[in-house]
Amino acid sequence: MSNDFGLAATEQAMSTHIGKLKLDFPAAIAVSSLYRAANAVRNHLTNTVLREHDLSWTGFVVLWVVWIFDGLETRHAAQSAAISKGTLTGVAKTLETRGWLRRETDPADRRLVLLSLTDAGVALMEELYPRFNAAEAEVVARIAPDGLPLLTEHLRTMVRTVEDMEADGGA
Repeated sequence: MSNDFGLAATEQAMSTHIGKLKLDFPAAIAVSSLYRAANAVRNHLTNTVLREHDLSWTGFVVLWVVWIFDGLETRHAAQSAAISKGTLTGVAKTLETRGWLRRETDPADRRLVLLSLTDAGVALMEELYPRFNAAEAEVVARIAPDGLPLLTEHLRTMVRTVEDMEADGGA
């Protein structure tokens, strides 16, 4: 057995092992590649940018959405970060403990909780996000600049397709 379990070897093993089944292999390879790319990028950015602040990917995303929207109600923060409200609760508590996030009851509706960045949270994002974006640029550097809009559109189409399927009860 080979010690190569990378992308090409995995695709070859898939073809060899389940090639006789009537499957949509281009779709399987596309989704598998998307999964691998997302994990590779997430791991790289976590290791090169976020780790020195002991910040998880999800913690960073929560800080980022609260920062770009200049504060959010928790359900909207969870939606924008693409996480459950339960996950958001734990992440928000951690970020609050570290002094980067503030949780306050909405004075207009005491059932709701509003999230905002503290001054330390804003300072962190202003220092961290340019470095994060530089790493994002490195990750896509081998893609021709005129190819990025097409890649982005294809990825957005996949997201919209899944959202439409879920809205239609197909989840």
